[in-house]
Amino acid sequence: MATQKTEVAEGAAQFLTFLLGKEVFAMDIRTVREIIQVGPMTTVPLMPDFVRGVINLRGAVVPVIDLHARFGHAAAQIGKKTCIVIFDAVREGERIELGLLVDAVSEVIEIPADQIEPPPSFGSAVRRDFILGMGKLAARFVIILDPDKAFDISEMAQLCEAAQQTEAA
Repeated sequence: MATQKTEVAEGAAQFLTFLLGKEVFAMDIRTVREIIQVGPMTTVPLMPDFVRGVINLRGAVVPVIDLHARFGHAAAQIGKKTCIVIFDAVREGERIELGLLVDAVSEVIEIPADQIEPPPSFGSAVRRDFILGMGKLAARFVIILDPDKAFDISEMAQLCEAAQQTEAA
């Protein structure tokens, strides 16, 4: 657990917070490129439920991950505040842009390193390995996501292949 806390302590203490249902999540602001409105998405056949589709972002094809579905819940309902957070993921040393469909973006916050605890061993709505830590803010906690694990391109590609094999069978 100490290594996770150290990773956060050595990095930036600024996080973009966003909502999924009633839960507040955060990710390191350094990985976020931009926040855009939800627009037309092209669905891609034989993708797992959490791949909502792809968008055209200034000529680049960017996959959009539905965080509700990625975390094992029903697909997100698009609302007035729903948006896509574009961030940088890394696969085999190559930078890849991904979009995260979230219910609403909240704010950029600073969390001191000594206010970040290791992820809980149980009771979270998200897989434990997806969580970098729990940021304490006054009377509530913010779930700090580990994008390298929660949005691991290789793992998601394996899930896509499994979905294709299931459809073919």
